Amino acid sequence: MTFTEISHGLVVMSLTPQECQYNMLGTVHGGVMATLLDSVMGCAVHSTLPARGGYSTVEIKVNYVRPITVEANSLRAEGRVLHAGRRIVTAEGAVRDSMNRLYAHGTSTCLLFDLD
Repeated sequence: MTFTEISHGLVVMSLTPQECQYNMLGTVHGGVMATLLDSVMGCAVHSTLPARGGYSTVEIKVNYVRPITVEANSLRAEGRVLHAGRRIVTAEGAVRDSMNRLYAHGTSTCLLFDLD
């Protein structure tokens, strides 16, 4: 995964699918997409925090829309903060290819805390 864009409440990463990520069915394992979505959504939350502010994912929901193979070439994952409360932040994410086809999307709930 590579960061391609970072701003307040928005993070974009790219990922190139590889055969070593395949499951027994010959497609990229869903855990890879869950990790990618958890990363962009969590980093979007992190981008809104003050210094010494921390967070932890307490819930993640992923919907798999279509299978991914190496033919997808390059994937773009975008995570965006939906709501930032005092203790709870929610975010959404989506994984698309260069043709803007949706492969997976999800939501995340994060708990905020101080690192001090």
